[in-house]
Amino acid sequence: MSAYGAISAPTPIAELTSRLWPIPSGSVSTHPISFADAPEEMMQYMYEVFAKELEDGLTYPQEGPFDFEAFKTYFFKTASTTVIAVLQEASMKEPPSSLMEAQAERSWRECLGGFYYIKPNYPGRSSHNCNAGFVVPPIQRGKKIGGALAESYLIYAPALGYRGSVFNLVYENNAASLRLWDKLGFQRVGKIPRAGRLRSGPNGTEEYIDAVVVFKSFV
Repeated sequence: MSAYGAISAPTPIAELTSRLWPIPSGSVSTHPISFADAPEEMMQYMYEVFAKELEDGLTYPQEGPFDFEAFKTYFFKTASTTVIAVLQEASMKEPPSSLMEAQAERSWRECLGGFYYIKPNYPGRSSHNCNAGFVVPPIQRGKKIGGALAESYLIYAPALGYRGSVFNLVYENNAASLRLWDKLGFQRVGKIPRAGRLRSGPNGTEEYIDAVVVFKSFV
């Protein structure tokens, strides 16, 4: 659900399949899934990670707390699709055919590299512009997984029928994210002064931070 209410996504124009992406420590496989295909145990772990992200107060605008049902609605039920990244060995040449095969009997805490949703950013006549929300668990950061997720987004979002991507609030304290979108050809199309009340000050104190609006056309 958005400020506009429920929004219908465009019709997919290509099949979404699992893919393999190299990272310095091996590789990650990315798996587009729907809520119906999401294992409960995996969602529970994703919820723990996201709840901590909201508690830290540095990247997402929501203050929380989210309960588990609200998380499932936000990351799955209102999304065109949700993409799960699973850590793999460098020797893997083809992506696992399914999410459960990718997990390979490991715990999700051990193998979940990151995740993101894709959903329309606006309603009706502008619903061809999508938005995404990315999360990499703290224990997996520093492995370039975020870059692999971003590159997969550039494949999956157009395949879902979207013609462009808008990130409404990339806070300026998130320098790594801004560098990544710059590298991938996104444009900084606007700035919202003091858009976020974040816990980015000394000892986690709150301060107001500017946000950048970032856009990329897929056509």
